[in-house]
Amino acid sequence: MNRLADIESGAGPFPTVKNAVDGASKGASETMPAEVLAAWEKLQEVATELRSVIRGKDDVVELVLTALLAEGSILLEDVPGVGKTTLAKSVALLIDMEYQRIQCTPDLLPGDILGGSIYRPAVGEFEFRPGPVFCNLLVADEINRASPRTQSALLEAMAETQVTIEGQRYDLKHPFIVIATQNPAGFEGTFPLPESQLDRFLFRLKMDYPDPVSEVDLLVEQSEHEPVRDLKAVMHVDELEILQRWTRSIRVDRKVASYIVALATATRHDGRLRVGCSPRGCKMLLRAAQAHAGLSGRDYVLPDDVQHLATATLGHRVSSRHASHAMDETGQVIASIVSQTEIPLGG
Repeated sequence: MNRLADIESGAGPFPTVKNAVDGASKGASETMPAEVLAAWEKLQEVATELRSVIRGKDDVVELVLTALLAEGSILLEDVPGVGKTTLAKSVALLIDMEYQRIQCTPDLLPGDILGGSIYRPAVGEFEFRPGPVFCNLLVADEINRASPRTQSALLEAMAETQVTIEGQRYDLKHPFIVIATQNPAGFEGTFPLPESQLDRFLFRLKMDYPDPVSEVDLLVEQSEHEPVRDLKAVMHVDELEILQRWTRSIRVDRKVASYIVALATATRHDGRLRVGCSPRGCKMLLRAAQAHAGLSGRDYVLPDDVQHLATATLGHRVSSRHASHAMDETGQVIASIVSQTEIPLGG
């Protein structure tokens, strides 16, 4: 018997995500240490401000904040003009993080991202000049317009929070998060991201067009000024780190971990997929579920957290037999697997 119906109705061993979110403020005040609660309330302010700028995209805002708590990088993919860069810029402004932005083009070099040594004739020696990667939040606009060689320059940074330049290892700031935007494959002048780099992103999200009402609101409100210009920091990076540490301690029942493995196993045996979810993918889904629980004000993970995040976390970590990086196709396969996979009862 599929246990999803029991969980959704509240009859199973876990409460529902919806109920937990509805009572988030009350639950958070009862379970969080004081400094965590203060930081969590600031994050709710960040969410409110983001929703005021990115109209009709509450689901995307939620996932972006979840990724921040999980210390994960985000790939925003869609056609030009739907708000990808605006969202990334707004996050950088609302959280008082040191950030840099790079516009990716075919002639962008690895050194333009990482930095390098510059000879100073006055002192007769080389001096290291750090590149934009030395920040808390790196916004990489149109990352798939950069050459594969330049794209790979970010790989070590995203995987290990460090870079190697001219044989010397340099640690990056903590936290270090990349928000990259890209246009769909097939657009002129784009280079598909390699699978090894796609795997470094916690989520791949699609912005999509706003609904008609939200688009009208957007036009009316932005006819006189850009809302992004009015944004001010409401949260400090130290407060974000407090929340990140707290989310790592959020409880994960063995049943939930078993459910994640069951989903991954299903992807590995699904005939529609060429490559299934790796153990790293399982780890990332678990980490994302902890962060989503924390964003909801809970100190425990629900199976619904896993269901809610499965497509965004696993969709770019599996490959379709028909189109390796077809975002919609792999997402549909993951959604199908989620709907058909039972929640294990063993503990």
